[in-house]
Amino acid sequence: MDLFSGTYIFAVLLACVVFQSGAQEKNYTVREEMPENVLIGDLLKDLNLSLIPDKSLTSPMQFKLVYKTGDVPLIRIEEGTGEIFTSGARIDREKLCAGISIDARCFYEVEVAVLPDEIFRLIKIRFLIEDINDNAPLFPATVINISIPENSAINSRYALPAAIDPDIGINGVQNYQLIKGQNIFGLDVIETPEGDKMPQLIVQRELDREEKDTYVMKVKVEDGGFPQRSSTAILQVSVSDTNDNHPVFREQEIEVSIPENAPIGTSVTQLHATDADIGENARIHFYFSNLISNIAKKLFHLNTTTGLITIKELLDREEAPSHKLLVLASDGGSVPARAIVLVNITDVNDNIPSIDIRYIISPTNGTVILSENAPLNTKVALITVTDKDAEHNGRVTCFTDNEVPFRLRPVFSNQFLLETAAYLDYESTREYAIKLLAADAGKPSLNQSSLLLVKVKDENDNAPVFTQLFISLSVPENNSPGTQLTKISATDADNGQNAEISYLLGVDAPSEFNLDPRTGVLTAVNKLDREKQEKYYFTVLAKDNGIPSLMTNATVFVTVLDQNDNSPVFTHNEYNFYVPENLPRHGTVGLITVTDPDYGENSAVTLSISDMSDEFTIDPQTGVIRPNISFDREKQESYTFYVKAEDGGRVSHSSTAKITINVVDVNDNKPGFVVPSSNHSYELVLPSTNPGTVIFKVVATDNDTGLNSELRYSIVGGNTKGLFVIDQKTGNITLKEKCVIADLGLHRLVVKVKDLGQPNSLFSIVVVNLFVNESVSNLTLIHELVHKGIETSVTENIEKADLPSPSDYVKIMIAIVAGAIIVILVIFITAVVRCYQSTQFNSTQNTKQNSEWVTPNPENRQMIIMKKKKSKMKKHVPKNLLFNFVTIEKTKAEDANNDGSGITLDLPIELEEQNVTKYNWVTTPTTFKPDSPDLAQHYKSASPQPAFQIQPETPLSSKHHIIQELPLDNTFVVCDSISKCSSSNSDPYSVSECSYPVAMFKTPVSVHTRLTDSRTSTIEICSEI
Repeated sequence: MDLFSGTYIFAVLLACVVFQSGAQEKNYTVREEMPENVLIGDLLKDLNLSLIPDKSLTSPMQFKLVYKTGDVPLIRIEEGTGEIFTSGARIDREKLCAGISIDARCFYEVEVAVLPDEIFRLIKIRFLIEDINDNAPLFPATVINISIPENSAINSRYALPAAIDPDIGINGVQNYQLIKGQNIFGLDVIETPEGDKMPQLIVQRELDREEKDTYVMKVKVEDGGFPQRSSTAILQVSVSDTNDNHPVFREQEIEVSIPENAPIGTSVTQLHATDADIGENARIHFYFSNLISNIAKKLFHLNTTTGLITIKELLDREEAPSHKLLVLASDGGSVPARAIVLVNITDVNDNIPSIDIRYIISPTNGTVILSENAPLNTKVALITVTDKDAEHNGRVTCFTDNEVPFRLRPVFSNQFLLETAAYLDYESTREYAIKLLAADAGKPSLNQSSLLLVKVKDENDNAPVFTQLFISLSVPENNSPGTQLTKISATDADNGQNAEISYLLGVDAPSEFNLDPRTGVLTAVNKLDREKQEKYYFTVLAKDNGIPSLMTNATVFVTVLDQNDNSPVFTHNEYNFYVPENLPRHGTVGLITVTDPDYGENSAVTLSISDMSDEFTIDPQTGVIRPNISFDREKQESYTFYVKAEDGGRVSHSSTAKITINVVDVNDNKPGFVVPSSNHSYELVLPSTNPGTVIFKVVATDNDTGLNSELRYSIVGGNTKGLFVIDQKTGNITLKEKCVIADLGLHRLVVKVKDLGQPNSLFSIVVVNLFVNESVSNLTLIHELVHKGIETSVTENIEKADLPSPSDYVKIMIAIVAGAIIVILVIFITAVVRCYQSTQFNSTQNTKQNSEWVTPNPENRQMIIMKKKKSKMKKHVPKNLLFNFVTIEKTKAEDANNDGSGITLDLPIELEEQNVTKYNWVTTPTTFKPDSPDLAQHYKSASPQPAFQIQPETPLSSKHHIIQELPLDNTFVVCDSISKCSSSNSDPYSVSECSYPVAMFKTPVSVHTRLTDSRTSTIEICSEI
């Protein structure tokens, strides 16, 4: 019961192991001698492997035949489909199963591995080899000799040697035939208990040795196969003398056991046989039957006389565990005695285990090549361990003797799968020598070892590694193309092609660099220019030649060092500055900008004027140009010189630029009249002149330019009847209405011409005399009227030009006397007023209570401000404006004998109020031309134009007048008592804002105009409150 339980448990465990290992068995039947490429079976269908759930397979399903290296398999299998076919090797059952019992079945076994590892299965296929009739039965000899006594009774039987056929079953020996028996002998076939067919010769007639002692016949043997095979032997029968008793064995069946290590000569058994005859007929002869195997004949010796069986050669249980010896004992008679000796060879542990390695992964030169990326449990080989010994002497265990990342997993009895137990790493271990040990359970135990070599195949699992991940370089600019900068190096832990590294530039690398793909030498392909680009950041790549390739990158930082290879660069090759002519000395003309693309001292630029004396200076660092002179556009309109820029390099570079300073006009010239040339000329106007007719053209000029020289004409006095109009642009005076009788006489027009200068225009006044009459009959009278008109009020601006009469002369004389009296009174009143105002003015100056005035000061650019309180101003606001007087004095400077007396004409006119608006000026030069659309937006003149220049000749009341002494070389804005101005001190030259009520001067005020000739005109403006 215990033995049964142990066997059952072992069977269950073995079944579990087989199931867990994915091991299966499949049996097929195949006939021997089948031709090549005969389909035997289909594993995919026969084992239902198509029902395996779909998995993510690393490779398609594969069937691999596992067999011992050096063997020629009898079958082949399609790796993709699992179909089994016969190979070109001959399937010979008699050769495959030689030495086994005739009635035993013949099997051929192979193993098939189902790959990949995700669905691995090991299938043991057993092929039952079916016998075919490919062998003819053969007798032991071609001539069979037999002796029969002459007194043999009819139907006596004598045994003949049996024929041997390697085939089995129906293909074996089935029948014997006697040919040419001569009716004396017959043949019968009997079947032994072992199933053998034995031929027997039958005596059919009485024999007489004296009549015939020898018979020659033929014996034919046939098998039952198809086609049937047969053979014959010559049977020679000799008739001998009478022997009527047969030998008899004491024991007909004997079974003995003998160890396989029994020495030669060892007695196996002693046979005993007796014969009742006497003499020669009782002598027994022992011999082996021809039916015993050749191995038994070779191993055992039978003493023909004594019947002792001994060992003739060393026994080997593993070659044949038992031997069946058929021993015959004959006394010379017809029927020998038969005894069967069964010799069992007992096992001795005399065989070491054998290790059979059947590779699942085909080896190369005896070495398995296994990828380092092989997954866990990758099957390498099927290890089969065997021991020819029996029982416990044949129980074998298999294991490895060292620590390797491989293990043995049992699948079938005495079969193990060698598979990976850990991940492989080529970089740590490149080759494994796996020592397999097999040991039996005998005492003493015998063992065997075998070496299985596994080389790890390198896979591209390591990317290249740079020796430096950040590479910093410095290279001077202007390098020669192809200059080597550095050598970039990387290593790869892989081997062979996987470790071959190619270097290449990243996509962000500029075209100025090149990287040798083999050596890693980084070169500058082009000449580098620091001024274009000083720093380069880019990546370099190291790529191995594996499949797929791996790569890594490093960063390269290249700094281009500066060299003094650039000259200073002006923003313009030529500079044009526009400055107002009243720009003070050392004012700012402009700023020159110069750059040098170099770096450090190479870019430090110093400026200097190369071809000028002392007219201008330039700041060496800032480039500010300042004048050392005062400008006067009327004297010189432009200045040209060159500025040199030099850097601070060891070998310096320089460049020059042309500087042109254009002096922009300032409105510092009053317009001057050309026609009429004086206040005493006149023009005849016929009464019949049609309205709209140009009767006179006023012509004036201005030495300024631009807007400062554009003139506008207007009639500001006289023309009380509005008989005449003047074109403000052309100066043409036209007749507005048809003249009537009342219009006859001398008309005096006060014509004003002003320029369009900014912020304030300048003007001049001239008297135009128009004599309306049919003719000029009395020139003397007209001249008198013209000269007289200068001293006469303009209110009576029409002098009759009728024929002279005594009453007219009287009237004229009365008018002259009255005018003289008026002039004397005016002079007297003026003197008194001036004396009074002089005292008031001096007192006001001391107390600084006067109104504001602005005077440009080129030295300190500050204003001198005089201000009058508003409360005092309000007390002297005039309530009404009565009339104005314009006194014009003419002196001739070229007259050396001039005693200073002149002609004075008091003309009552309405003064045009000149309002001076607020305007801020800064003396900032500009490079814009003066004819630009709005020059005031680009530069501010420091010299606003005065409306007229006031000389403090007549004392004026401080309540209504402001008197200021002006510098001769400057122009400015005058704020008179009828202007409203304001002052802002934020600019070097600011304009005052004064607020005064409109007033009329009672006393004459001298206004001097600047003329182009040597004559000087003085206009006295008188106001009366």
